[in-house]
Amino acid sequence: MNPFVPQLLRTVAAAQSISVPGDVPANVQVHLALVHAAASEGVQLLVFPELSLTGYEPDLLAVRVLGADDAVLAPLRDAARATGMALVVGAPVSPWVAGEKPAIGAWAFYPDGRATLYRKRYLHAGEEAFASAGAEDFQVVPFPGQPTAWAVCADATHPAHARDARQGGAALYACGSVISDGSYARESGQLQSDAADLGLAVLLANHGGPTGGYACAGRSAFWAPGGECVVAAPGTGTCLVIASRDGHDRGEEAGSAAWQGRVIDLPGATGVARQ
Repeated sequence: MNPFVPQLLRTVAAAQSISVPGDVPANVQVHLALVHAAASEGVQLLVFPELSLTGYEPDLLAVRVLGADDAVLAPLRDAARATGMALVVGAPVSPWVAGEKPAIGAWAFYPDGRATLYRKRYLHAGEEAFASAGAEDFQVVPFPGQPTAWAVCADATHPAHARDARQGGAALYACGSVISDGSYARESGQLQSDAADLGLAVLLANHGGPTGGYACAGRSAFWAPGGECVVAAPGTGTCLVIASRDGHDRGEEAGSAAWQGRVIDLPGATGVARQ
């Protein structure tokens, strides 16, 4: 049995969340509400936006560094075990090289209790002032039938990142992002091109509201191999964007099965900042 998820990976989702700036406990509660809703929909892999646990707050990055074993994240580790779901959450993390600035990371928590860390490989212009880049060109997790590569925001603006992940065995490219209205057409267009040109399934989890001064576009989405947009959130707000594929338990790659999608609105899944 694969240690990451117990069954063939068929149902994935983007958690389009809205973060309370800098308030990790409040944001953990938002995450849990989305996890519980996703579990009721049969989701096996749930991906949150970039820096979902803190919001995109450059000034807070160094003082909100999170490790997998931190007590504040225990509810998420427990939820992964209880639901049998893999969870990917965005957080400031320790740098690849000790002593450098914090990295922008994606912690993945798995049903067997293990955790893995991916650090954003490519920084946006200006982010080097408060963050350091990761050193892995890609990271692929061997989910049964659906090997998955993680990406964080600007990673997806570098076509080599998705290409290297595909050559490394990925069938799904899952990206947590902060994408504004003005950047959405360009950045979603690149993700669609990755699906069309590389034969990847592509999942985008974007923030559902403002963060770090950016008016995020929402519109989290899933593209099937070949480039068809199967499902997308219509705009901002908190929701799940779910994609499921047909197929038998024979380990088919993503392109050999039909994908279907749905959006579940969750207007009540919002955080309340502590006083």
